[in-house]
Amino acid sequence: MTMFWIMTALIAALAGLLVLAGARRGVDGGEVVTPATASAELAELDRLKARGLLDDASWTAARAEAGRRILSAGREAAPAVAGARDRFWVLGGLGATVAVSVALYTLLGAPGLPDQSWERRVDQWATQLDSLQPPQIAAVVARVVDERPNDHQALTMLGAARFEAGDPLGAASAFRRAVAVRPADAQSWARLGESLVRANQGVADGDAEAAFREALRLDPGQLGARYFLGEAALARGETARVREMWLPLIAALDPADPRRVDLEARLPAGDAA
Repeated sequence: MTMFWIMTALIAALAGLLVLAGARRGVDGGEVVTPATASAELAELDRLKARGLLDDASWTAARAEAGRRILSAGREAAPAVAGARDRFWVLGGLGATVAVSVALYTLLGAPGLPDQSWERRVDQWATQLDSLQPPQIAAVVARVVDERPNDHQALTMLGAARFEAGDPLGAASAFRRAVAVRPADAQSWARLGESLVRANQGVADGDAEAAFREALRLDPGQLGARYFLGEAALARGETARVREMWLPLIAALDPADPRRVDLEARLPAGDAA
């Protein structure tokens, strides 16, 4: 807790320094082009032309540029001026913000409550499985896998939880271990391929296709594997392969299923090249 308050004070001080430094940069104006400076430049251009160092075209262009600078200088706004006490107002505002934040934390938070270790949190989650989010379920199942590394069911549950938690790489790792324990499980091969597809931004690469092919070899009824293999074949223009994968899938879906309608609309014609 002491470290928390020390870090809070340091962050507040750093915020004050950044605000003051930014304000200082804001009032530090750059060089202003005054009419007197531009007029001197015009005279110098005339002297250069008289000495033959500038031709007519160059002299005309240079004078036009100088004229634009004179007009711009006439429209210069007054530079911002920082008041002598502005910094105290800024620091006072930051201090008040910190004070209000601390007061709210003291009233609404639990400053005296010690932090729970990760293991204690997982212990608590293990008693509340019905109300957990996917990342918490994954943490609980990961502990089971640590205790029983060759438990196929625990590995598949871990892969499913990580997949739902938005961790496709972690899911793929779990399913790889699952198929290593039970190579004949077609569902684990299909879930491995699906995890790899999601990790690859929706594209079935070589590893994913290999996993899907193995799933179909073990169980031709793996419809998810058929879908992704058909998608990969469609991207390559392999019409016959797409039909081979998707026709059984279309037949298995209800005619009113929107997924069937979509597949039928995208299915290449049998006589396509």
